[in-house]
Amino acid sequence: MKEGFRQSMAWFHTWVGLLAGWLLFFTFLTGTLGYVNYEIDRWMKPEKPLSLAPLSPKELLPLALSRLTAQAAEAKFWRISFPGGRMNDELEIGWEASPEPGEEFGKFTRETLDPVTGMPIEDDAVRKTGGGDLLYSMHYRLHYMPATTAYIIVGVCAMFMLMAIISGIIIHKKIFKDLLTFRPGKGQRSWLDGHNVLSVTALPFHLMITYSGLIYLMFTYMPFGPEIIYGADNRDLFFEEAFENTRSDSAKVMSMAKTAPLMPMLVKAEAHWGKGNISTININNPGRANAKVTFFPRHSEMITQDGLGFDGVSGQIVEGAGTKYATQTNEVLIGLHEGLFAGPVLRVLYVLSGLGGTAMIGTGLLLWSTKRRAKLAKSGKSHFGVAIVDRLNLGTIVGLPIAIAAYFWANRLIPASMEGRADWEAHAMFITWAAMFVYPVWRPLDRAWAEMLVFAAGAYALLPIVNFFTTDRHLGITIAHGDWVLAGFDLTVFAIGLVFALLGVKSYRKIIVTMPVPLLDIEKGFAVFSTHISNEKDISDV
Repeated sequence: MKEGFRQSMAWFHTWVGLLAGWLLFFTFLTGTLGYVNYEIDRWMKPEKPLSLAPLSPKELLPLALSRLTAQAAEAKFWRISFPGGRMNDELEIGWEASPEPGEEFGKFTRETLDPVTGMPIEDDAVRKTGGGDLLYSMHYRLHYMPATTAYIIVGVCAMFMLMAIISGIIIHKKIFKDLLTFRPGKGQRSWLDGHNVLSVTALPFHLMITYSGLIYLMFTYMPFGPEIIYGADNRDLFFEEAFENTRSDSAKVMSMAKTAPLMPMLVKAEAHWGKGNISTININNPGRANAKVTFFPRHSEMITQDGLGFDGVSGQIVEGAGTKYATQTNEVLIGLHEGLFAGPVLRVLYVLSGLGGTAMIGTGLLLWSTKRRAKLAKSGKSHFGVAIVDRLNLGTIVGLPIAIAAYFWANRLIPASMEGRADWEAHAMFITWAAMFVYPVWRPLDRAWAEMLVFAAGAYALLPIVNFFTTDRHLGITIAHGDWVLAGFDLTVFAIGLVFALLGVKSYRKIIVTMPVPLLDIEKGFAVFSTHISNEKDISDV
């Protein structure tokens, strides 16, 4: 009975993983890039100055306050973000205007200030780009579709992922043996070993990232709970009580009152978190009797972003009644998912675990098709569905990295002044990805793998050269200047190119050419796809 249950879980694990596998691969890879989205964003804006030691918050606060007072004296919310750390290298301010009648929120405006003059830096000086944030948002927002639709699709796939992880744990009764067992060059056995090793080594991360991702948008997937308990017209009351949402209080019209000087508050906040560790100041209702000032530390200091609050009129620290358990749980799960608190070493572990999860999904997809091709080879039969899965696997596992490289190429090759250039960067990525699904249709599978691996190698290894000829932020400048964010990007993509090159060379060595097919000979290509499926080389040795 127990063996029958485990076998049923194996069937469940296999098909749940296949049905959601291609989208999960996309989600995991783009989500992993989110852990370095600020570094990617910096590389994709080469007009920005090379990194310099930022001025202290004490020096920059008067400049920010002067600009906010001049431009947004009537605003209901101010924000000041200081340069420093990995997430921000500029002095930024923002303010939210009072909402129009019938509107819940007012228009939010952002400005980047010159740290010397305090005047706004013209936005046109830096090219428009989706940057690293676009890649990050794709892992839950997808692209070219309404946000809610994307959230639901990704949520369903995340639930499939969670079920696949749990069923995988049930299947592997020798989980620690699987952790230490890998037999290369054994075909299907090697793919299974690789899948097991990748699954077990970062199992806690896979569970955490999948479950916390579901929690992140749980009210999108389960919207009716608050309405059933509080009523359809009182959803805001639920969020206020559960998550200490104070927006309704901020919206109240209060009498005018002078806001206390912020510099003494800044001194107390630095004494609390350490000098130079202030990241952001939020000022709710400036110039009003219910003004509140909250200081936030840099993300690397803590998982949750609990701020230090001050009464905006008296300037005294506000002693809260204690964060509610629902809020604490929510903030910890979201903090773990985003990893904004992580220092350099932990961030590397996040990236490696994310790439391991991506590879785990990829090896699972390959294992599915490898097992079925092995059975078909023994029976001398072919199956159109298996051939389709093979092409989808190739277009996803190798095609998606090529498409992401095309996104970086587009950033450098599309003219900086072109209208809508940020949109066309994304278009270039998805057009390239679509081409990577079409290309294997007209090529024998083994040759398509080898050729696309070589494409990927060139796409990444040549990026530093493209950067050299199109900007003055190339390795010769960035290394000499000590700007290791920009230099590290070029060195990383070059190393990725070398990895793809090694895989491509190994793939070519395994090819036995039985029917050379010209690249653009569509008629012969279709013949290969339709009549030689059963003769395709097993890529398990690649």
